[in-house]
Amino acid sequence: MHAYYTDHFVLPLPEGHRFPMRKYSRLRDRLSQELTAVLLCEAPAASDGELALVHTPGYIQGVASGSLNPGTQREIGFPWSPAMAERARRSVGASVAAARDALVQGVAGNLAGGTHHAFADKGGGFCVFNDIAVTARLMQAEAWRHRRQKMQVAVIDLDVHQGNGTAAIFSTDPTVFTLSLHGEKNFPFRKEPSDLDVGLPDGCTDEPYLAALHQALQTLQDRFDPQLVIYLAGADPHEGDRLGRLKLTMDGMQARDRVVMDWAWQRRLPVVLCMGGGYGHDIETTVQVQMQTWDVALGYWQRWHNLGR
Repeated sequence: MHAYYTDHFVLPLPEGHRFPMRKYSRLRDRLSQELTAVLLCEAPAASDGELALVHTPGYIQGVASGSLNPGTQREIGFPWSPAMAERARRSVGASVAAARDALVQGVAGNLAGGTHHAFADKGGGFCVFNDIAVTARLMQAEAWRHRRQKMQVAVIDLDVHQGNGTAAIFSTDPTVFTLSLHGEKNFPFRKEPSDLDVGLPDGCTDEPYLAALHQALQTLQDRFDPQLVIYLAGADPHEGDRLGRLKLTMDGMQARDRVVMDWAWQRRLPVVLCMGGGYGHDIETTVQVQMQTWDVALGYWQRWHNLGR
C-alpha cells in the first residue's frame, strides 16, 4: 500500500506555534517500524497547471513568490518561507499520487493532506492549497482524457472542522459530493454549505457520532453514485484533542474508520486517504489515532490485493 510523505520539508515556525509539525515525521517513523506493508514514498510537487484546476493564477504565484498580502498570509496561519511553498505543492502532489495508485490498487494515502480550508483564491486554517479539490478535478480530467469516462467523486470529510474551502469550490459542481461531519460550534465559524453537512454538539461521544455517520453515508448513497472516494480522516474528533471538543474514544475513532472503509469496500470504491487535523495535548496520542487509521486502511488494501489475484 502506497503512502506519500512531505515531512522532510519542515516549516520554520516561531517558538510556541500551536501547529504540531512534528506529528508528520513521527507518523512516518512509526509506519516504517510497525506497518511494513505500507510503502513510504516521497511526494512529488504539484505543477502550476494542476493547481490551476482549482486555484487562481494570482494566488498560486503569490504563494510561490511570497508576495501574498499580510492579511492573506496571516489567514493561512503559517509565515511564508520557501519550505512552506514547496511543502504546500507536495502536499497536493501526495494526494494526487495516492489517487492514481488507489484507482489501480484500491487504497492509497497521504501522510498529510486534507487541506480543506483552502479556497480557490486564498488559504486558511493552516491550509495553503486544497489537495482534495485538486485531486478530484485532476482525476476527473485524467479519466476523461485517457478513457473518455466521466468520474464522480465523493469527499467524506470527518475532520472535526467543517470543510468550508472544499464546499465552496464545489458548490456548483454536481460531479463532486461533499459530506462533512463536524463539530457544529467549532472553527470555521462561518461555514460554507456542503452537499451534506452534519453538525454535532460539543461533547459528542462514540454512539451518537457513529449513528450520525451511518445515516450520512446512507444519504450519500441515496443521492450520489461515486467512482472514487477521498476520505479525510482527521484525528481531531478524539477526546484527547486540544481543538476538537468532541469525545470519541480510541475505539470510537477506529470504528469510524472501519465504517467508512467498509462502506467503500462493499461498493468496490477506491479510497484516497488524507490525514487532516490532529492537535492532541500529547502528540503521541494524535499519532496513535492516525496509526489506527492506517492499520484499518491497510486491511482493506489487502482485500483489494487478494481480489486481484
